[in-house]
Amino acid sequence: MAGKTNELPMFEAEGDGGAEVQLQRVEPPAQSKLMAVEFGEPESVLNRRAAIMDMLECRWQGRWFNPPVPLDGLTRAFHASPHHESALRLKRNLLTSSFRPTRLLSRRAFSALALDFLVLGNGYLEELPNRIGGAARFEHTLGKYMRIGAEGSFFQVRGWQLEHEFTPGSIAHVKMPCLDQEIYGIPEYLAALQSAFLNENATLFRRRYYLNGSHAGFILHLDGQFEEKSVDGVRDALKGSRGVGNFRNMLLVSNGEGTNKEKVKLIPIAEVAAKDEFLGIKNVTRDDVLAAHRVPHQLIGVVPGVTGGYGDTSKAVDAFIQLEILPLQDQLMDLNDALGATVVDFAERQTS
Repeated sequence: MAGKTNELPMFEAEGDGGAEVQLQRVEPPAQSKLMAVEFGEPESVLNRRAAIMDMLECRWQGRWFNPPVPLDGLTRAFHASPHHESALRLKRNLLTSSFRPTRLLSRRAFSALALDFLVLGNGYLEELPNRIGGAARFEHTLGKYMRIGAEGSFFQVRGWQLEHEFTPGSIAHVKMPCLDQEIYGIPEYLAALQSAFLNENATLFRRRYYLNGSHAGFILHLDGQFEEKSVDGVRDALKGSRGVGNFRNMLLVSNGEGTNKEKVKLIPIAEVAAKDEFLGIKNVTRDDVLAAHRVPHQLIGVVPGVTGGYGDTSKAVDAFIQLEILPLQDQLMDLNDALGATVVDFAERQTS
């Protein structure tokens, strides 16, 4: 390309092995080109677990009824949000700490029963007989694989053709109430699952954003007459910043010609707004999940957003036990009526 040239700003990529490109200005003016550089490919966000909200009737499979909500979906959703899992484990821990082991039921078996009851809305105990035909003890059976048949029969279904029918009368079933059917129970937190999924998706999206490595985060605007090879060099330097671990910004080095400082513009985009949106989603979804579980923020380690804090934690514990844990204890003690023996028993809590 003909014409007199002189040095213009040098474009340098920060980081190991950064590329340096010398921009050349051409006089008289030559044709300018507008070029767009793409940063990364579209990244999808996982949302397959949202399908468990599609409530269906308890369909008859020939030998047993299917649960109204996929139980494997509920067990996967248990780990979707830290606040969702923490709230359920807090309830399980409080129930287990107040449980009084009996000859028929150990603390370990009750802890597993309580977790199944809270996560799945159903809990099952299997009676193990002694030598004379009575009950030696009761053991927990995994609720995820339990299916209820006709006339009080119970099955354990682990997969295709992997089924086991229990001895009639050997299974005790405790369940949370459901408005749509009376075969299975459903958990009380279903209304907050969408918020738990959104919380998880926000975290996954943020992780993929960092792992993707395309974080230039700006639009480089060249407004001037530059040689084609100079523009190609800038484009190659931008593309070189892509990849895992290349969280780089571009450094524009000027040779001191003040008249040319507006020829190249750096326009940041979206970073601050994306950060604020991420924090807003995390906080709102957290509050939704805790509201569904009726758990005070301070009991699961949420940092207060105000200077005054949350107040007296012991009063919050007393209120939570009175309003949430004691009703759960009453529901679990329904097993005693069904079995005709004191299998589940709780110690009275001494309030301060």
